[in-house]
Amino acid sequence: MVDLLKGVRVLSFNHFLMGPVGVQFLADLGADVIAIEPPDGAFQRKWGGADKQVDGQTMLLLTGNRNKRSLTLDLKQPEAVAIARKLIATSDVIAENFRPGVLDKLGLGYEEAKRIKPDIIYAAASGYGADGPYVNRPGQDLLVQALSGLATITGSREHGPRAVGVSAVDHHGAALFAAGILAALVGKSKTGKGCRVDVSLLSAALDLQMESFTCYLNGEVPDDVRQPGPIAGWYYGAPYGIYATKDGHVAISLGSLDVLGDALGLSSEQRIPDSAAFSRRDEATPAIAANLAARTTADVLATLSAKNIWHARVNDYSDVVVDPQVIHNRSFQTVAGATGTPVTLVSHPIRYDGEVPSIRLPPQKLGAQSDDILGELGYDADQRRALRAKGVIGAVN
Repeated sequence: MVDLLKGVRVLSFNHFLMGPVGVQFLADLGADVIAIEPPDGAFQRKWGGADKQVDGQTMLLLTGNRNKRSLTLDLKQPEAVAIARKLIATSDVIAENFRPGVLDKLGLGYEEAKRIKPDIIYAAASGYGADGPYVNRPGQDLLVQALSGLATITGSREHGPRAVGVSAVDHHGAALFAAGILAALVGKSKTGKGCRVDVSLLSAALDLQMESFTCYLNGEVPDDVRQPGPIAGWYYGAPYGIYATKDGHVAISLGSLDVLGDALGLSSEQRIPDSAAFSRRDEATPAIAANLAARTTADVLATLSAKNIWHARVNDYSDVVVDPQVIHNRSFQTVAGATGTPVTLVSHPIRYDGEVPSIRLPPQKLGAQSDDILGELGYDADQRRALRAKGVIGAVN
């Protein structure tokens, strides 16, 4: 069992995707994550992709809520806020992704949390930052892809902007959220001091484009950063890109146009020298694309392999789930869900001494551990029943 964070308690006020997935990373490593939700459940229990559910469990719930204990609290009630404050006193980390200022209004923000627990680490995820002109704008992956330039650089000159096919900003933001919390925990272990950690979707989206923005901001500024033809990225030279074959698609990575020309049997008129791979990429790609379009994928893969040209077949999801390396890496795990029905989840992405962190708890029913957690705080059975009767905590759903 991977329990690198055993003994670390994280109090999680998170919903949607970035916050829950970031905190799930810590839960996978053994942290005791207490996920606090309103009695009717957080957003991730009510919406999920493709209208798919497993026994009422949405795909969004299954994505980012494993290895966490579930506690329901109606934070509109003073008794619930009192419980949250008691939990702060026992926690190492508070993680939240409400709009900036929401927890402050409830008396659970950073300044108040420090009064309760002076060495607390307070991690906040937001759309655009803790302050600034966009602080009250709705922060959502597609909107940030648009605002940050990511949709533009993913699009093409022919078809215009195009969003990345997944919530890439949310997922990268989640990784940064986890990394920021881990850095703060390391710092606390050395100094005994907590700190505030702020991560935003906007910063995550720009960080995803670090290479391309570094190219853009230094030296001559290009007129257009959209993809030219099959080239994937404005700052790469030919042949880098994705090309159609007779029955599929193939990606060709960094490589020599001379070697590729020999492999494909291109005529001298169709070739562009390696020295002009970037400056004349618009001239280089049409002949390559036409040649590959006339071949089957199997033929292209064999031809490129014979010349050691970096390449890969473009897989769809049905190919990915049976890919031998994906299977070897145990990238997907099927476990019994909270309702008893098996669910398949994406594994923690890192190995520790060769071991993939286990799924100790599948995403839990709403409030499943409320009695256990309140019992740990000293509330007896009668007190818990009274709190439930008042709606301070909810029934297990």
